[in-house]
Amino acid sequence: MPSARVSDPQFQKMLSGYGVTFAEILYRMPDHPSFLQTFSWQFDDIAPQYPRLKRFLDHWEREVEARIHSVRVMHRGLIKPQEVRFVKEVGYLN
Repeated sequence: MPSARVSDPQFQKMLSGYGVTFAEILYRMPDHPSFLQTFSWQFDDIAPQYPRLKRFLDHWEREVEARIHSVRVMHRGLIKPQEVRFVKEVGYLN
């Protein structure tokens, strides 16, 4: 008798709309205003709302002295619900 399978939490996130997101943040530090610096970050988020990115940028505005110049976001959904089909188990392979 086969045991019940528990789906992978990462896979569940993908089905919920999460995908790989890359953010490139250009900013200036107060002590070197002529230098434009870069912070790059890759993470899972939901497009187009980007709640995790928005929380991070809110934190940056409150807690970091650097002023954000611009933010570039790239996102790739890894899987969509319509791409997944469940099939009936046919047999076992030993």
